[in-house]
Amino acid sequence: NPSDLLPQQRLVHSVALLAAALLGLGVVMWIAANWQVMGRVGQFALLQGLVLATGLGAAFLLPARVALGLLCLLGVGALLAYFGQTYQTGADPWQLFALWAALTLPLCWATRSDVLWAPWALVAATAIALWAYALGGQRWSTSAAQVPLHLMAWSASFALSVGLSPALARYTGAGLWSFRLAAMLVVMAVATTAIGALLKSPPAPQYPLGLLVLALGLGVLSVPKWWDVFAASAIVLGVNVLLIAGLVRWLFDDTSGDWVGRALLIGLVAAGLLAASVSLLMRLSRRSVGAAA
Repeated sequence: NPSDLLPQQRLVHSVALLAAALLGLGVVMWIAANWQVMGRVGQFALLQGLVLATGLGAAFLLPARVALGLLCLLGVGALLAYFGQTYQTGADPWQLFALWAALTLPLCWATRSDVLWAPWALVAATAIALWAYALGGQRWSTSAAQVPLHLMAWSASFALSVGLSPALARYTGAGLWSFRLAAMLVVMAVATTAIGALLKSPPAPQYPLGLLVLALGLGVLSVPKWWDVFAASAIVLGVNVLLIAGLVRWLFDDTSGDWVGRALLIGLVAAGLLAASVSLLMRLSRRSVGAAA
């Protein structure tokens, strides 16, 4: 884990990752420059060779395992994307992302580094979002009939963040940043869906359900062993945004009246929510630190 390394080791680790990124960029540029002169067989062989070489390198070259693992993860995605574009299999995009996440999960487990877990979390979250989009009739909708679908998508996203949490780090090797990225993606998924539901007339059930889901998430994080101030702050921000959006919808549903006074009221409520949120986060943080001590 990079957080456990000495400063000199962190420097070497960072340089190796930068070298892997530059090498990957160089390979991409070289492929782009010579793409037209290679046949389909050559193009597939090149992408497959990249995945095979980096995968074997990650397995046997311990000092370069993380850097080569990252290249392998990206190479698998490139290979699946090219396969989908070449043969037009008819598979939904979420299936390719889900396959990408499934194929690279053992690689992330073996590498036990946030450098791979963080992009893997993004791939998995994208698969969940595209799955909800496909089952929703190939459109982003927040009708009452789609409540079960959104609850399943939120549950899958929540399970993703739990799997990458510090409480399970000894099994996965995932660090704080992959967990924080997954938590932020959950908040974004829930909040955007709830905002879409709020814009309906009348508002769809996903709005109050979104508030409830975020409140439950904050309740889970308030347990000391699950506590993370970054994830808790993201959830509190999502709750505040939804509450203010609901207040705006309620106040401006009727276009008549004093809009300046309404705007002032919204500002005062937002300031009050901010103060209450900071106080709550500080109290939970102190309690978590006290429990850990």
